[in-house]
Amino acid sequence: EVDNSRDSESEESEEETSEMNMFFLRRFQLSVPKLASRRRVVQELLSDLRHVSHRLFSDSFFPVLEPDIGVGSAWEGWSPHKEEEVVYCVFVPLKPPAGHVFHLEPDTTGDMPGTSMRIRVELVCTCTGEQNTPCFLHHSEEELKRNQVANCLHTLCTGPYLDVEKIALWFQTFVISAWPVVPQSSHYKVQVLPSSRSCKMKLTKASGRSLFVETIFSVQEGDSDIFLSSQTTKAQLPSSTTWLESFDVAEAKFFRHVASQAPPHSCHLKCLRLCARLLEGSGLSIYALKTTVMHLLTLIPLSEWKDKYLLLRVDDIMQYLRCCLEEKRLKHFFFGNEDMPEEISLPPALQVAQPLNLFQHLAQDPAAQAEAIQKFDKL
Repeated sequence: EVDNSRDSESEESEEETSEMNMFFLRRFQLSVPKLASRRRVVQELLSDLRHVSHRLFSDSFFPVLEPDIGVGSAWEGWSPHKEEEVVYCVFVPLKPPAGHVFHLEPDTTGDMPGTSMRIRVELVCTCTGEQNTPCFLHHSEEELKRNQVANCLHTLCTGPYLDVEKIALWFQTFVISAWPVVPQSSHYKVQVLPSSRSCKMKLTKASGRSLFVETIFSVQEGDSDIFLSSQTTKAQLPSSTTWLESFDVAEAKFFRHVASQAPPHSCHLKCLRLCARLLEGSGLSIYALKTTVMHLLTLIPLSEWKDKYLLLRVDDIMQYLRCCLEEKRLKHFFFGNEDMPEEISLPPALQVAQPLNLFQHLAQDPAAQAEAIQKFDKL
């Protein structure tokens, strides 16, 4: 009789949990926006632009555009924003043109040591190369001018360093000139929006619906999944020769790894979107939330992220964040993390680095911590 009673209670509990799950899904409008079709449009556009650039610049000395990499929540399969507000961010890795090499150097001139670098551009000899490429080291300036050849140092650098703002202006000009020859021009009108460190595009259909794309320029750190990017931060606008270290590509790779290992109908993306809505007005960043979920995805077995466990996992996320606020410590996911999936490649220095505290500002300001906890508890 006791067993039968427990079975009955268990069935009622499961029914209540299912009803609560459905309530939350409706209440917070958690149906994921139709991201996939728009992602395909963005991928095709960037691929077509890259092919045009290779035709236009194959005999020039502009950086070579590598295949783009989608980053951010829209590519990870979720978004905290309404469908019409989603920005599809893509990294476009740059490779040095013929006769040039990129050297990454720590940026000691700015206020962000350890997170920013500069990209020194140096010329290399191409005299012995099979291609008929002018050698900038062994041809005189007059000879190169007669041939109307300008190297990357003269066009896209400030001093010896690759200039983010000059790269952005070059690419924006290229997009405007190349637009008439890409297939998307028959379906969309393009507007290049003002941006000093990226290329922001607004694509508008005849129906009036718009699609926002931001192209971010990047240079890979060795063979790792860490890139230097042209992105800036809300707190500070770095100089035009400063490139910030970015983990966006590694994060996108982590979520692809989780998707390949998780059971069908995993709720981790729904948890992200639901918690993003719950935390509106708390002052906590989306990045703090995403970092928390990434930690929990390595701590809680993926079999426990099925849809029926949605409310339990949401509770875990909120409790984890609450503990981090209490302890004034939230560890960066990619610094010295022993639970990192093997598929993600990090520079050796990051693998052994001391964890970076994303809540360091709370540790230094007790009043800010108290306010953050008060807002969190109110929510």
